[in-house]
Amino acid sequence: MEKLEQLFRAHGLTIFARIDFSGDAAREGLTMRPEQMLIFGNPKSGTPLMQQAPTVGLDLPLKALVWEDDQGATWVGYNTPDYITQRHGLPSAMSANLAGAIPLLQQTSE
Repeated sequence: MEKLEQLFRAHGLTIFARIDFSGDAAREGLTMRPEQMLIFGNPKSGTPLMQQAPTVGLDLPLKALVWEDDQGATWVGYNTPDYITQRHGLPSAMSANLAGAIPLLQQTSE
C-alpha cells in the first residue's frame, strides 16, 4: 500500500483517504487478513464526469483495494474506467479521464 500511495503522489494524484479494514477489525477484537482501501483521484479529471452524470460520484474518487489472500499473495483490485463510464451512461471517450491511474495500478500488482 505504501508503494501505491507513493506512486500516486509522485504522479500528481491526490490521496483522499486510506481505510485499514483489517486494522479496524482488530480494534473491535476481530481478525481478518490484511486489507486496505486507498481513495484517490484528480479533480481535474473527475469533475467533468460528475458534471455530465452526477451519479458517477458513487465511484469517484477512484478506489484501489489491496488485500492478502490465504496463501499470502497480495492483490490489487479496482473498477476500470470503462466499467465506470458504462455504469453511469457516460460517453466511452470520457473513460480517458480516468485511464491515467490504470498503468500505476497495474505496475504495483505485477
